[in-house]
Amino acid sequence: MTYKLYGTPGSLYTAKARSYLIKQGIGFENRSVGEARFRSEIVPRIGRWIMPVLEAPDGSLIQDGSNIIETLEARGEGRWETFPDTPRHRLIGQIFELFGGEGLLRPAMHYRWNFDDLNQPFLQRDFVATLAPGATREEGEAVYANASRRMRAAMASFGVCDASIPMVEAAYEQFLELFDAHLEHAPYLLGGRPTIGDYGLIGPLYAHLARDTHPAGLMKRRAYRVWRWVERMNAPDLDSGDYGSPPPQLFADDGVPQSLIDLLQFIAEDYLPDISAQVGFARQWLEARPELETGTNGLARPGDRVLGKVAFDWRGTPIEVAVMLYRLFLLQKVQDAAGGPGEAEVEALLQTTGLASLLTLKTQRRVQRQGHVEVWGEP
Repeated sequence: MTYKLYGTPGSLYTAKARSYLIKQGIGFENRSVGEARFRSEIVPRIGRWIMPVLEAPDGSLIQDGSNIIETLEARGEGRWETFPDTPRHRLIGQIFELFGGEGLLRPAMHYRWNFDDLNQPFLQRDFVATLAPGATREEGEAVYANASRRMRAAMASFGVCDASIPMVEAAYEQFLELFDAHLEHAPYLLGGRPTIGDYGLIGPLYAHLARDTHPAGLMKRRAYRVWRWVERMNAPDLDSGDYGSPPPQLFADDGVPQSLIDLLQFIAEDYLPDISAQVGFARQWLEARPELETGTNGLARPGDRVLGKVAFDWRGTPIEVAVMLYRLFLLQKVQDAAGGPGEAEVEALLQTTGLASLLTLKTQRRVQRQGHVEVWGEP
């Protein structure tokens, strides 16, 4: 038997887990969430309709891309170490896991849902093929209309609005330029092999921004090296012949080239205001609920993900975004990675890049994953 990965080709969070399985040489089957078995057997066990879900050969289930990677790494199933063992690289990897999956949601959703003339013919066929295989034309149209309505609402909850769209596009183009420049000298974020930071970035950069019709063309025109990195992250080998096939080693001596400093400074400008506002809202939310039961998320429906909405200024424009426990969960991983040997070097890097406050943005309780959902830990 082998692993079964339930998701869709166009799912951001599935792309993260799929890339990890491919790169690490872990045998698996791609399975669709449109399959009857997913609805009848997997969803009841998980407790909600969500992807990705990895079914192990023994029948156990792992939900969430970050959890899938962490679990399989702990089992020693991969061929290349995903979590760097040097202090600065370890921290950088976790920062990019957070930023990739959460900080790039605005461009990912904007470039998917605001260019219907170019994207819709592809998206409609793609969504129906994976969500409702075998559907009639009328059924397929209804499936796509429902999915499109829900995802456009989600786009708004990530802060994409008429006022913010020019900044979303300018920021994404700046990111492409910076990442493309960084990839001039190495095939992956930290050198000769993928790490957790690459897997964080591949979700939006593959599933939305390199696969949907309009943004795929944009990436090819403006950032060829990023496009090749996306291809590379879905190849079963290191696929780095265009770099002379370097060994699978990270930058020597925990090194951080200037191009990586530039990317981290971009994250400070682009995402730090967002995650700061999320933490501030969550702190107030917890203060108003001193009797909240440990091991719950405090929501009326435990499968929900949103605590509320918070407004803040992003690149000079007021926006409002959904506050999610999952983002706080990934932020904790950044903070956990910053401790231990090399703490002084880590703090110096964060000061240089403007990201020092990442280590102090904390809620009164830790976020845990329990029963496939994010919940609050002990006070």
